Amino acid sequence: MTTRTRRHARYPYSALPERPVFAWPNGRRLAVYVALNVETFSFGEGEGAGLAPKQAEPDVLNHAWREWGNRVGVWRMKDVFDALDLPLALLPNACVYENCPGLIEAFRARGDEIVAHGRTNAERQGTLSEAEERALIGEASDIFRRHEGGLPAGWLAPWISQSEVSIDLLKEAGYAYHLDWCHDDQPTWMATRDGGRILSVPYSHEINDIPAISARFTGPEAFADMIIAQFDEMLEASSKAPAVMSIALHPYITGQPYRLRALKRALSHIAAHRDRIWLTRPGEIAKAFAERG
Repeated sequence: MTTRTRRHARYPYSALPERPVFAWPNGRRLAVYVALNVETFSFGEGEGAGLAPKQAEPDVLNHAWREWGNRVGVWRMKDVFDALDLPLALLPNACVYENCPGLIEAFRARGDEIVAHGRTNAERQGTLSEAEERALIGEASDIFRRHEGGLPAGWLAPWISQSEVSIDLLKEAGYAYHLDWCHDDQPTWMATRDGGRILSVPYSHEINDIPAISARFTGPEAFADMIIAQFDEMLEASSKAPAVMSIALHPYITGQPYRLRALKRALSHIAAHRDRIWLTRPGEIAKAFAERG
């Protein structure tokens, strides 16, 4: 009797030691980027990360905690990125333009990449019908086009929630890459139903403050140590195989002063090695990888 597992057929298996060895720009082997998720939520309804167990709506405790990130935490984090001269990928929900005027614009002024992150994190696209999901992607895309003068190159789904056709819908909407799949340390071409392909750029679920701090209750110093250990190990290993390291952050979590203090230590460690790595953004990683063919 043969047991078979259901496969998605988006990409074939590829063992890391069997792949061609290449370098990122300037001969670097490790590309590093910081992703700052800026999210907005519906008051009195919908999804949302929790500081404490969810209460009956309106869940003021958790809603206000998340809103603090956009009013205070994100600006404290910006000061840190400015001081360390770190490039950034800003991943905002499209509704942030309306709900937090001036926020996205401040990061655009830094030259940061704007990566589309759905409409709002009060919803998950993976639970929708294909028509509803297409409408969500289309509405968010129109808002980004209107404010940014063009479609962002990349997409991260709210809650990293995808349906079986999300990859196809993103390609059809014009996106060049997405950050939803964390199955590799190198970018991966994924097949789409139109016979084309879309690039998956690594986005960490481990070096990510929501699962690390909100789900596993990792302390701020331990989270900083995780970032440093991840960086040191990946830098060493990249001599054999080029890689992408990402750090995923949310202002209402790591923007908290006592967590930010520890995060500064980790980011300073990485910045001190900038002459050995490619400090960049995911769109630049996608472009460099795509140019390889």
